[in-house]
Amino acid sequence: MEEHPAHPEYDDGDALEHQLRPRFLRDFLGQEQVKSNLQVFITAARERNESLDHVFLSGPPGLGKTTLATIMAHEMQADLRVTAAPALDKPKDLAGILTTLQDGTVFFIDEIHRLKSSLEEMLYVAMEDFEIDWVIGQGPSARTLRVPLPRFTLVGATTRPGMVASPLFTRFGIPVRLDYYRRGDLEAIIRRSASILEVSIADNAVGLLADSCRGTPRIANRLLRRMRDFAQVLGNGTIDGDIVREGMRRLNIDEYGLEEQDRQILRTIVEMYGGGPVGAETLAISVGEELDSLEVFYEPFLIQQGLIQRTARGRVVTSRAFEILGLPVPDEIPGRDSGGPIQSEDQRFLF
Repeated sequence: MEEHPAHPEYDDGDALEHQLRPRFLRDFLGQEQVKSNLQVFITAARERNESLDHVFLSGPPGLGKTTLATIMAHEMQADLRVTAAPALDKPKDLAGILTTLQDGTVFFIDEIHRLKSSLEEMLYVAMEDFEIDWVIGQGPSARTLRVPLPRFTLVGATTRPGMVASPLFTRFGIPVRLDYYRRGDLEAIIRRSASILEVSIADNAVGLLADSCRGTPRIANRLLRRMRDFAQVLGNGTIDGDIVREGMRRLNIDEYGLEEQDRQILRTIVEMYGGGPVGAETLAISVGEELDSLEVFYEPFLIQQGLIQRTARGRVVTSRAFEILGLPVPDEIPGRDSGGPIQSEDQRFLF
């Protein structure tokens, strides 16, 4: 079967994205606790001449899950195999990959929350015993053959950890949660990427880009490349504050990092539903967005920025959302006290 080279988590359609990705932990900027712990686990595994334990990576899109999988393979001096759960349709698809792995191979499955239950059951045995059960024949003459596998490292990545079955999750020895990046880390990432792209960038432009990239390195790199285009055509080749402000205006991104769809979501809750509460499915239909995109891409950033809350009855905007939209803040926002905010969909992570 074919793997999934076109999935956006590890191929955004721009070859430069691969050029900008670090290959070793020392070059991976941000997520310091995660990086420190992984360095310990990788070093210990190499000193014992063992494969790295299975790793579960979760967090919003664009924070470096695929990059970390690649780094783990490089640090372990091991092969890397990459696929995505939607590309695995039948047990034979997964078995075909597992039986061709080498000792120590890092096997990366993106969107692992979308793995079919029959494939999850195959992975249970593969992850624990490094074997798979394969049925030969049909009917009364059918028999089960246990096929040995090399000792590999499974790295599962997901933006929806709450949708991963507990029996599968508990088989990962190293659960890792990635969170949005701090401003200082984003500035360092932008400077590193600008150096690789050989483009000059002013300090004030670095700060403006860091404030506008939703705490996400992938978006920071994407905006940097677009600002490079604006600087080349509209300026003298140097990315400065004026170029960034003009570029952001043309891309409809404001100083808070909000895109037009972000503002549309906030306006819809305010204008159509009186500030909320409104259910996620109703909101997704109202703004013409897929429910999964709303919950995975837009909502986490809006919640982190203190613009909406998820309550037991639905989504509610905050007073800050009214201020950003330039609207008067009501004395009381309907729905704010209806059950309180809902916690993150998954609380099972060690670090």
